[in-house]
Amino acid sequence: MDKKSPISIPLTEREESVTVTQWVYQTLRRAVMHGQILPGRALTIRELAKVLDVSPMPIREAIRQLSAENALEIQGNRRVMVPKMTAMKFNELCEARIALEPYAAARAMPYLNAAKIAELKALNTLGDQAMAQGNFEEISSLNQDFHRLLYSANPHQVTQPLIESLWLQLGPFMRLATSSLEEYYVVDRHDEAMQAIEKHDAIALQLAIKSDIREGIAFVSTPEALHNFIEQSNTSAR
Repeated sequence: MDKKSPISIPLTEREESVTVTQWVYQTLRRAVMHGQILPGRALTIRELAKVLDVSPMPIREAIRQLSAENALEIQGNRRVMVPKMTAMKFNELCEARIALEPYAAARAMPYLNAAKIAELKALNTLGDQAMAQGNFEEISSLNQDFHRLLYSANPHQVTQPLIESLWLQLGPFMRLATSSLEEYYVVDRHDEAMQAIEKHDAIALQLAIKSDIREGIAFVSTPEALHNFIEQSNTSAR
């Protein structure tokens, strides 16, 4: 994709209880999180309004909210784009995931009833199918769905908004890396997580989640690889 190419944002039907502004925000947030808006791609309010078939006003409000979440950056020329990444910021975001998500998984374990476990198994199967088909966009989405369902099983959890903020900031960059996933993701860590859940082994679950995150960023395991990746991703749409 270059800076002139049209963007494609999957649209969902808006429920009556959801305002246009809320729907626009949710749609753009999901697009950023799933890497459908790549780093370096400058966007205009008019362009986004056309894609989503809405007026500019809800676009402006959604962009304001996403800018506050560090997901989009408003530039002086009234254009918006995914903020540039740095190696230090990338490391901080990934280490924050590794600190928060195993904790969230362990805290959720006591609330994983048979229905929730069945849902997790179904998502895991869909993820395996997407991997077999090489559908990398679907892999990213299903991976987030699996983790979100797991952590949110805990009705008292407070970490999910923090975790989703990290996903939001990493999403555009991780989408660029999914084509290398098979090379590094040799062991299915979601299978390991499911086995740990069935055994009620919180430590094994934490280890599986931690390994899942680390192997997802194994393609930048050296300073040189990380530097090259950041350089590539920051100029991907220029």
